[in-house]
Amino acid sequence: MIWQQLQSLAGSYPLALRGLGMTVVLSLISLVLGTLIGFGLGILRTGGNRLISGVIGAWVDLIRGTPFLVQIFLIFFILPELGIELDAFSAGIIALTNLAACFICEIVVAGIRSVPTGQVEAALASGLSRWQRMRQVVLPQAMRIVLPPLVGQYVLLIKDSSVVSAIGLTDLTRVGWLVVQRVPNGL
Repeated sequence: MIWQQLQSLAGSYPLALRGLGMTVVLSLISLVLGTLIGFGLGILRTGGNRLISGVIGAWVDLIRGTPFLVQIFLIFFILPELGIELDAFSAGIIALTNLAACFICEIVVAGIRSVPTGQVEAALASGLSRWQRMRQVVLPQAMRIVLPPLVGQYVLLIKDSSVVSAIGLTDLTRVGWLVVQRVPNGL
């Protein structure tokens, strides 16, 4: 009995490795894109233009206030109704990237706002342009504050990637369910 279960589990390892690979690829792509977009949105949000800041703030609040599963379902099931066909992988990437970008945007905004105003005023008095102030004074100081929550957000992103199994993407979570269905007393 136990030997049969172990043989059944051993046959599941290739499937588990494919699921792990899917989770890693999905997470890495979303992590890179979410970081780039999140940093861009965070810098734009602190730029001083109230309209841009307000639009970004409203989008971030909407995404952060909506359950992630609902976002995935909207992207995967509603966008095709509007003529935008997406496979499960693309929908998962879009949903995870959007979620990561919004949370990273808030982390970046908090980091930028935490830089003492005296530092920014000194850079302004030195004649640095806005971009030079951001690149040479603000961002280096903000990165010390941004880095710990950013790493935490990356961990949450990897955990959130399991939700894409709800739209049929065979990630590690989905493989676990398939193995449990095939070998009921697997462990």
